[in-house]
Amino acid sequence: MKVVITIAGSDSGGGAGIQADLRSISANGGFGGSVVTAVTAQNTAAVTMAEELSIPLIEAQFDAVFGDLPVAAVKTGMLASSGVIETVAAALRKYRPPFFVLDPVMVSKSGYRLLEDEARGALREELFPLATVITPNVHEAEALTGREVRSLEDAEDAGRELLQDGPGAVLVKGGHLLTERATDVLVTSEGAEVFPGEWVDTNHTHGTGCTYSAAIATHLARGRSLRDAVGVSKAYVTEAIRNGIAIGQGAGPTDHFFYLRHGDKSAWARDLRLRESGGES
Repeated sequence: MKVVITIAGSDSGGGAGIQADLRSISANGGFGGSVVTAVTAQNTAAVTMAEELSIPLIEAQFDAVFGDLPVAAVKTGMLASSGVIETVAAALRKYRPPFFVLDPVMVSKSGYRLLEDEARGALREELFPLATVITPNVHEAEALTGREVRSLEDAEDAGRELLQDGPGAVLVKGGHLLTERATDVLVTSEGAEVFPGEWVDTNHTHGTGCTYSAAIATHLARGRSLRDAVGVSKAYVTEAIRNGIAIGQGAGPTDHFFYLRHGDKSAWARDLRLRESGGES
């Protein structure tokens, strides 16, 4: 079992952040550990408060997990500030995990700012060059590039611009596209590939970005190519959204373990078995 570390904030409501990451890692066959960067007061309706952990405590968590566990991949989520970003970058340069998936979390679904505006430059300068892949959604791609992203062509153009900052690849997630919604674009130095998706009409999508990026990191750790890791993870997160949990008074979370209740009826489970056996999905 491969060890995957999530470096992110804690969600007290359990739908996103560290909590969602750990469930996604487990659901996709990995063992999850964590470096908590911040604690949020959060539920399905809103984030009401957030506070960073101290730099020494963040550093101590890195030393603890990397000093003991055979880490095969990491992913980052909420990093909050330039100071945290610089600390994480230094630790990643020190420990050099084989794969690094960067989810550039900026704003919560309810609109709470999770990354200081002045920290965007640090994110691009310090962490983008270390990343195997970055996974911005449409709004994050727009904020990072200053360009509108409305179509697949726009998404590809934004991905190419972000690729210039040094990541190995950019996956622009299309859940907020005006056309061809739920279709993602993976941009690498070799070109662009489109991953068509099914738009699931539901309000229960809390934590989808965390879930998707954690799944990608897990499948990279398990030896899949980036293309295959994205494909399997996209199929997984689509089913998790389809089976979203209607709890709380706001946007409910995705169901990370939907297949335990659906078994062989799960399209994702069938697809995963085919991929594991080398067949076509």
